Amino acid sequence: FVPKLRHPMSQDPFKGLREKLEERPWPNLYLFKFIVPADAKSIAATEALFDSNVAQVELRQSKTGKFVSVSAKEMMMDVDSIIARYEKAVQIEGLMAL
Repeated sequence: FVPKLRHPMSQDPFKGLREKLEERPWPNLYLFKFIVPADAKSIAATEALFDSNVAQVELRQSKTGKFVSVSAKEMMMDVDSIIARYEKAVQIEGLMAL
C-alpha cells in the first residue's frame, strides 16, 4: 500500500477552520482547546499563547497524568487573529489542537 502524497505547501491547513469561523460574527468569544504533554515547558508555552489579564485559561490533568488539557476563552476580534494563534500553537512540541 502506497499512500497518496499531498503537497503541504499548496494547501492551507486551516482552510476548513477558517471557513467555519467566517460564518460567525466578529468580534466574538472563542474557545481554544489543546492537549499538551504534562511537562512544565509545554504547559508554560501553551499558557503563554494567552494574555492572563484577558483570557480565561483552565488546565485539567489527564487521568494518567501524562497530558494536560488547556481550555482558553478569549474575546477574539477576527478570524485572522484566531488562525494566527493556532499557527503559534502548533509550533509547541507535542501539542494537539482540538
